Amino acid sequence: MLELNANGAAPAGDLIKDATEETFMADVIEASKEVPVIVDFWATWCGPCKTLGPMLEEAVTKAGGKVKMVKVDVDQNQRLAQALAQQGLPLQSIPTVVGFWDGRPVDMFQGAVPASELNAFIDKLASLGGDGGLADAVAAAEEMLAEGAAADAAQTFAAILEEDPENAAASGGLIRSYLAIEQVEQAEAMLANVPEAIAAAPEIEAARAQVELAKQAQSAGPLGDLSAAVQADPDNHQARFDFALALHANGDVEDAIAELLELFRRDRDWNEAAAKTQLFTIFEALKPNDPVALNGRRKLSSMLFA
Repeated sequence: MLELNANGAAPAGDLIKDATEETFMADVIEASKEVPVIVDFWATWCGPCKTLGPMLEEAVTKAGGKVKMVKVDVDQNQRLAQALAQQGLPLQSIPTVVGFWDGRPVDMFQGAVPASELNAFIDKLASLGGDGGLADAVAAAEEMLAEGAAADAAQTFAAILEEDPENAAASGGLIRSYLAIEQVEQAEAMLANVPEAIAAAPEIEAARAQVELAKQAQSAGPLGDLSAAVQADPDNHQARFDFALALHANGDVEDAIAELLELFRRDRDWNEAAAKTQLFTIFEALKPNDPVALNGRRKLSSMLFA
């Protein structure tokens, strides 16, 4: 699993290393059983190496831990180069770049190549190693959030986004973490700056619904007064709608849904179908398999198609 430092990034020393004959087994063969490793075989006298090396380092750094890089100076490690050549690696010409996964070479190229080709090489190699442990990190952050450690969850989600800015699960999780620590404005700002590529992802839609509900909760009226207003006049649709908002703000999601369903039953077109719109907002904020959401959707469907 990818380990993140306090700033939410994989430590540079873990991503790019210089290897020797003594460390090659640990830094390349063993390390590639956890994450793909790119080995740059180079020499100080090699002109193309001086161009390719920095390009490789930049691309590996941008990959954010999905691959690692090991540099081997063939002049300083001649016995290692000879041993690898005997095993079939063509190291007579440098630079030679070899991708290792699960302890063995799986891809390679020689000479300086365009940035596009280099990025394609890294993307292909990175795909072998999955997401570098980010899914596990998301799961751990979700567990923190569920246990009430919202600040810790926010820090972990932010670290994941440093590695993968288009991780919808982490973006949605960070927004929900901000809401949990009552930083609604920060959650709203985060939502507004979600990358376009994930703006329609289910995790973002759920977070968007939760932000809307949190904003509504800030202006929700007193439960007692609204309940009394509904009891005094069951046809007071605005009072019933406001009562549902207050119930939800108070954490009573199931009763809030019940009041909105009753409002929809009485007048589905009231205030441009506000009851149905609010129900969908609540459903989107809940997990798809949440029994409260499933039951509410079923009841609403029975009304819609009755």
